[in-house]
Amino acid sequence: MKNLWDDTDAELWTGDIGKCVYGSRLLGSNPALVLHGGGNTSVKTSGLDIHGENIEILHVKGSGWDLATIEEAGFAPLRLQPVQKLAELESLTDLEMVNQLRINLLDASAPNPSVEAILHASLPYTSVQHTHADAVLALTNNARSEEIIQDLWGAKAVVVPYVMPGFDLAKVCAREFQRQVTNETVAMVLMNHGIFTFASTTKEAYTNMINLITEAEDYLFQNSSIDITASAAHNPPTNRLTDAQAHAELRSKISVAAGKALLLARTDNEASDTFAQRTDLHKIAGQGPATPDHIIRTKQFPMIGQDVQKFAENYHEYFLRNASRFPSVNELDPGPRVILDSGLGLLTAGNRATDCQIASDIYLHTIDVITAAEGLGGFVALEEADLFEVEYWELEQAKLKKAGARSTLAGEVALVTGAASGIGRACCESLLDQGAAVIGFDLNSDVDSVFSGDDWLGITGSITDPKSIKGAINRAVQRFGGIDILVNAAGIFGESASIASINDDEWNNTININLDGVLNLLRACHPFLKLSYNGGRVVLIGSKNVIAPGKNAGAYSASKAAVTQLGRVAALEWANDGIIVNTIHPDGVFDTGLWNDQLIQERAANYGLTSDEYRTRNLLGREITSADIGALVTALTGSTFSKMTGAQIAVDGGSDRVI
Repeated sequence: MKNLWDDTDAELWTGDIGKCVYGSRLLGSNPALVLHGGGNTSVKTSGLDIHGENIEILHVKGSGWDLATIEEAGFAPLRLQPVQKLAELESLTDLEMVNQLRINLLDASAPNPSVEAILHASLPYTSVQHTHADAVLALTNNARSEEIIQDLWGAKAVVVPYVMPGFDLAKVCAREFQRQVTNETVAMVLMNHGIFTFASTTKEAYTNMINLITEAEDYLFQNSSIDITASAAHNPPTNRLTDAQAHAELRSKISVAAGKALLLARTDNEASDTFAQRTDLHKIAGQGPATPDHIIRTKQFPMIGQDVQKFAENYHEYFLRNASRFPSVNELDPGPRVILDSGLGLLTAGNRATDCQIASDIYLHTIDVITAAEGLGGFVALEEADLFEVEYWELEQAKLKKAGARSTLAGEVALVTGAASGIGRACCESLLDQGAAVIGFDLNSDVDSVFSGDDWLGITGSITDPKSIKGAINRAVQRFGGIDILVNAAGIFGESASIASINDDEWNNTININLDGVLNLLRACHPFLKLSYNGGRVVLIGSKNVIAPGKNAGAYSASKAAVTQLGRVAALEWANDGIIVNTIHPDGVFDTGLWNDQLIQERAANYGLTSDEYRTRNLLGREITSADIGALVTALTGSTFSKMTGAQIAVDGGSDRVI
C-alpha cells in the first residue's frame, strides 16, 4: 500500500488537529482501509478551559462524519482525563456512555464522539488511527487467525479477541494493552474488527498504519498467491445483459418482504459475477460480514439465489433465536440488502440509490476479504449471537434513525420522457425532491447531465423507436430495479396551420411523436409497472386543447385527444394490475420547448391579445409554469391520489371555455 503522506501538503494544515484532519483524509480516501463512514482517528492536545486552566483534550472523530471528507468541525473535543477514567468503571450502558461523553465535551455543538472514544483516550499516544483494512480482516477472519497474526507481527501488535464495540471493548483493550505492550508495539489488532495504530504524531501513526497494511498484503500474496490490492471494486464492467424482467420480479418480492418499496441495483463487475457463480458460495458467503460495522448496511448475510420467502423466514428465525437477550428490540424488516445470484450477479437493495451503492461497495470489498481468507486457510465470520448484538445495537440503530424520515417516494423509480427541458425536466426535479430514483429519457444528449447524483439516470433516445425504449428500460432496471411511475412529457406542437393547409409530413410526425410514442411507452412499461410495490402510476401530459381546442392546431389537438383516449382505455384495462392512469391538461405553460416568442405572438394574435396578455389569459390571471405541472405530477404519484384513475385534470388557471 502506498504511503500518500506529503510533507508539503501537510504543512497546509495548521496545528496538531489540522494534521489529524489531513491524515484522516488520507485514510478515508482509500476504500481498502475504510468505507462510508467507517474507521476513526484522534489526536490529543492541551488548551485552556473557560476558567483559564490548562487541560488535556482528546479530539476524536465525531459520529456521522466520513474520514474522506472530514473537517476540524468533525472532531469532538473532550476533556481527556474524565474520559480516561470512564475505562476504570466496572460497567457502563451504551446510552450512559454516550451521555458521559457528551457531558465531557468542550463544545456543546460538537457531534457525538465516536463510540470508541474511550478506547482512543486509554491509549497513551498523542495520535491514534483505526481502520477496517481489507488485508487485516483477511487475516483476522480466518481459521488460523491467531497463528497468522503472531507469525506476521509478533510483539509489534497487541492482539484483542473480538468484543462488542463500545465500553466493553474499550475496557478490554485498555487491559490487554497494558498486559501485552512492549517497546516494539506500534499497533493493536482487534479480531474480526480491524486495526489501531498509534504514535506521537499523526504522520507516524499514519506511516505505521500503511507499513502494517503493506506487510499484511505481502503476507497474503506470499502465503496464498492472492493479491488483495487487485480489488474486486477495481474490476471492469462486464456489460453483460441480464434478464430485466427477472430482475424486476425479484425486486418486487424483496419489497414485499421488506414491507416497503426498495430499489434493487445490479453491480456490473467481473469479480462479483465470478464470485456469485462459485460452487461453494453458500459456505463462504453465508457466514457473515467481514466486520460487524457493515451489518446495518448489508444485514448479517447475503441472500444467495432468488428465494426471498426462504430468506425472510430464516431472518425471522434468526431474530427469534437471539431476541430473548434484548427484550425491548423490535424485529427489523426481513428483506435482504445484498443478493448473490448466478444469473443476475451482485444486487443490492436500499431506500435510495446511494444506499444500494454503499452496500455494493462494502460487498465488493467483502469479496476481497473472503477470497483472500479462503486462500490462507478459510474465511470465518463472527458467531450469530455477536452479529445480532451489533445489528440490534441501539447505537447502530440510532445511526439509521438519524438519517431522518423516509422520503415520500423513497425506493420508487420514475421514467420521465421529454426530461431535458420544460415540463419533463420540472417533473424530474419534483420527483427527485420527493426521493424517487428518476430515469430521464430525451432526444437531447444533454439529458444525462441535466441532474446529478446516484438517483438520476439520463438516457438519450426516442419514444418513436421501440428498440430505444427497450434499451432505456433495460438500463433503468439494471440501475434501479424496475419502473413504478411513468410520466410522458415528450411531445411537439408542430407548425400552426389550418386543416385545409396541414402538411402530410407535419401531421404524421406530430401523430408519431405525440400518440404513437405514448403507445410504445405504455406497451413497453406495462410488465414493469404491474410489479410495483405501491402499484404502478402513469401520468400523461395532455393539453387544454383536448377540451377546448383552438384554431390552426389540428394535428396537435387531435394527437393529444387521442392520447387522452388511450389513457382512459389503459385505466380500464390496467386497473386489475393495480396501475392507475391519469391525464393532466396544461394550458399556457410557456417555459417549455413547445413555445418560443414567435409562436406565442402568433397564438396571441389569433385571440387579439398581446404576448403578455396571452400568458395570463386565464380567469385567475396567473401564469402557469413547468414547476406547477411538475408538482402536480408528483402529487398524483403519491398516496393521496392512489384511489383515482382515468381522471383528467386541467391546469390552466381557470378557462371559461373549459368551465
